[in-house]
Amino acid sequence: MVDKFTAPLLTPKEVARHLQIPQSTMYGWLGEQAGGTPLVHQVTPERHGRPSVPFVAVVEAYVLRALRDLKLTKRKIRDAAAEVRSSFDTPYALATKKIATDGVDIFVHYLDGDLARVGDGQRPFREVINDYLHFIEWDTNDGFAGSLRLRQYPDIAPVVIDPRFGWGAPVVESARVPVDTVVDLWLAGESFSDVAYEYGLTPEQVESLCRAARAA
Repeated sequence: MVDKFTAPLLTPKEVARHLQIPQSTMYGWLGEQAGGTPLVHQVTPERHGRPSVPFVAVVEAYVLRALRDLKLTKRKIRDAAAEVRSSFDTPYALATKKIATDGVDIFVHYLDGDLARVGDGQRPFREVINDYLHFIEWDTNDGFAGSLRLRQYPDIAPVVIDPRFGWGAPVVESARVPVDTVVDLWLAGESFSDVAYEYGLTPEQVESLCRAARAA
């Protein structure tokens, strides 16, 4: 079984693409500290250019993206991460279910006052965080994230990053087939119907996956 804390699944570049964040932002998070530990964890790759980001760090980056979308400064994001880790006594607090049950209150308390609403003031902090956490499936065995659904793919064909399947590559949740495999077959000239038959999907699912993948 893949260790979601230590097994290198993806490169920083791949994580940035899957989470739709700038590569410079991802590399910056990997190089910063929060509460005495890396803002986003990574492990030593086998060699240069090989995967260095474990699954737990993918989720950390995903949660940090929620803070980034609130237009918080780098310092505020770093301080918020340190606050949560200190409160829950784990360097992986950004990837634990506690952030969903208790962490939002900590964030709201920590960012009270003029930062409770940011930007144009249309979306409160709690709503944004909860909207992101909705896409995380929690592991009942250890309370940490078990899989992460990618927001850019449609509800008709949910796509997840799950350390149990595909070695970190985004897979279609129902068929557990890598999205790139589905898209590549279509790009090779197969019809939506033929691709659907090959992987036990519907033509509508294949079309929606291909369109989302091409737009990403």
